[in-house]
Amino acid sequence: MSSVGLLYVGAVLFINGLMLLDIVPAKAAAAMNLFVGGMQVLFPTLIIAQSNGDPAVILGASGLYLFGFTYLYVAWNTLTGATGEGLGWFSIFVAACAVVYGILQFTHSNDPVFGVIWWSWAVLWFLFFLVLARGNDGLGRVTGWFALLLGITTGAIPAFLLLTGTYVTGAVPAIIAAVVYVACFVVAWVLGRSHRAAPDRVPAAVASATATL
Repeated sequence: MSSVGLLYVGAVLFINGLMLLDIVPAKAAAAMNLFVGGMQVLFPTLIIAQSNGDPAVILGASGLYLFGFTYLYVAWNTLTGATGEGLGWFSIFVAACAVVYGILQFTHSNDPVFGVIWWSWAVLWFLFFLVLARGNDGLGRVTGWFALLLGITTGAIPAFLLLTGTYVTGAVPAIIAAVVYVACFVVAWVLGRSHRAAPDRVPAAVASATATL
């Protein structure tokens, strides 16, 4: 994933996390989902068109569509009032793909840090599946906190490291990254479950089934 695209992935995860926490209204987040979703569809298309059929380049660009279509789907649901079941089932497909992309980072790209990052995204998309497709509203705030934290730790921070030429990968950095992302999940779980919504009220973004990545 390009460093510029990764930066804005972080931005959308951050905004959508706030949306799931009822801090940012869903319609207020729609513009960012449209802008970044469009970018994450346009950029890989241009990269693939100029790749001369290079399998490595095509593989590297292909994962961007998962983000682009997810964000555009979020915007569509928000602006049309569509229910979130379709997006939820799409999320389980994306989660499975993210697991595969993570494995490929180890086996093809020799970048274990991004392998761990892809796996953390797989967990996040699986949470979206549980909330949107399976109706597990009790995980809405957990998912919101996890998206917000991953927006910073898997998006903004790695993007700035890449942009400044200070990004490093390897076994030890990957272990550190894994510890950080597990810690993010634990923090998200504690914060999300400690502020449980009342039985007759769930977060608005979850209730409308329009929130995701």
